[in-house]
Amino acid sequence: MDPLTQGALGAALPQATAAHGKWAASAGLFGFLAGMAADLDVLIRSSTDPLLFLEYHRQFTHSLVFIPVGGLLCALVLHSLLGRRRGLAFRQSWLFCTLGYATHALLDACTTYGTMLFWPFSDVRIAWNTISIIDPLFTLPLLLAVVLAGKRGRPLFARLGLLWACSYMALGLWQRNEAVAMGYEIAAQRGHQPLRLEAKPSFANILVWKIVYETDQRYYVDAVRASLSPRVFVGASVEKLDIPRDMPWLDRGSLQARDIERFRWFSNGYVASDPRFPNRVIDIRYSIVPNELAPLWSIELQPGAPADAHANYLVHRETGGNRAAAMWRMLSGG
Repeated sequence: MDPLTQGALGAALPQATAAHGKWAASAGLFGFLAGMAADLDVLIRSSTDPLLFLEYHRQFTHSLVFIPVGGLLCALVLHSLLGRRRGLAFRQSWLFCTLGYATHALLDACTTYGTMLFWPFSDVRIAWNTISIIDPLFTLPLLLAVVLAGKRGRPLFARLGLLWACSYMALGLWQRNEAVAMGYEIAAQRGHQPLRLEAKPSFANILVWKIVYETDQRYYVDAVRASLSPRVFVGASVEKLDIPRDMPWLDRGSLQARDIERFRWFSNGYVASDPRFPNRVIDIRYSIVPNELAPLWSIELQPGAPADAHANYLVHRETGGNRAAAMWRMLSGG
């Protein structure tokens, strides 16, 4: 999730459990900062290996077993900077920070990106696909509740914020299940029996969902408007990545070949050769308009590159071509 949402949820939990209203502001501040802290893993980067951050983002700092450690590290810093002057005992700072830190990985797991909750025992990326990485309808009421709890010294507001967050997640889960059912209906109409099928919320809402499913040879991408005035927005398909066919020039022992497998792991196997740029491998799970193949990120390989050269990591934010209008038509049921 975005940092503001992480901070807001991180603040709400320690505020809601504060024994006295006088600690609500401090609990919210410490929880807010600790709730964002796990994403400091984005600083783990390499100037020579563009994919390194993919391996470490949402890895050990987001593991369930790291929560006590993360909470303690945050408390050691924040207590010395803020806790003493606010009259907090260290155990209070530690509790507020640990509760705030604990919300981060679980909230991330509700998105579609994938979070390694069970590191170091498993490198499986958990993604419950119930909310977009940015959703103002989830964040703003929660943030308002946190601010009111801190200003008025009433933990009740934070509890109401947590109730809103849980209710919204439950609605997202229901919407996801409805979208999955629609996805299987789409596949059946085409005579397909998917090897796997997933529904992912489109950007900033839980009304329109991206459907991705896999057959023996291809991936299919569509969009559906679930529950309220259900609609299907037919998308496209693409052949699965086949390295001997799509990149016959690639040295299978090179770092570029290894980078494809690292990207495949990150993408949960949903990779294909970009129809527009044959030397790019795309993650088909994400796009600005949910029934399109246009990726949000890809890796680009260079024919003739040295065996010790890495692939390039590319981020795409193409918003032209009436994409905003297309997205609005889906949201409005047009």
